[in-house]
Amino acid sequence: MNSSNHKVIIMSSPSGGGKTTIMKRLLKDYPELEFSISACSRSPRDGEIEGKDYYFLTVEEFQKKIADNEFLEWEEVYEGMFYGTLKSEVKRIWNKEHVVVFDVDVVGGNNLKNYFKEQALAIFIMPPSVEVLRDRLLMRGTETVESIDIRVARAEYELTFSDKYETIIINDDIETAVREAKEAVSDYLYGKEK
Repeated sequence: MNSSNHKVIIMSSPSGGGKTTIMKRLLKDYPELEFSISACSRSPRDGEIEGKDYYFLTVEEFQKKIADNEFLEWEEVYEGMFYGTLKSEVKRIWNKEHVVVFDVDVVGGNNLKNYFKEQALAIFIMPPSVEVLRDRLLMRGTETVESIDIRVARAEYELTFSDKYETIIINDDIETAVREAKEAVSDYLYGKEK
């Protein structure tokens, strides 16, 4: 599947690290980039749209696609909550001659980096601290304190993966983080800033 003339950009961070905000800015500024829609087995959050934010599958549907080898990578992030990258999604984007942009957790990002190797630019968005990350998750207002505690504990584990990424951006200030991400993407795509 990995054709040498196609490129991918992998963006990972702990939940609340800011990768989705940064990725949306990159997609706006670089029309040749296209978001790879992940599959998940959770219910949509308010405002999320099937086929735009995620492909929402039941646990049974997800497990059938695993059995049928339809994923490049997948993970059971929390018990009964699966996330993964469908092979068909990458083919869809490459058929349009676009660069695939993945917004994935660190384990998925590491798996994708191992798969695509030098075809991939892997960017890790790091929160300034675990405390800031907890505050960001609380400010979202979308989860319980218990689920935030679970996410923060996972974030501490995920931060140990940062050294597997070529580019690490500390998201202390969103505008600075966006600028650094744009510089990394421009260097990767064109060898210079856009």
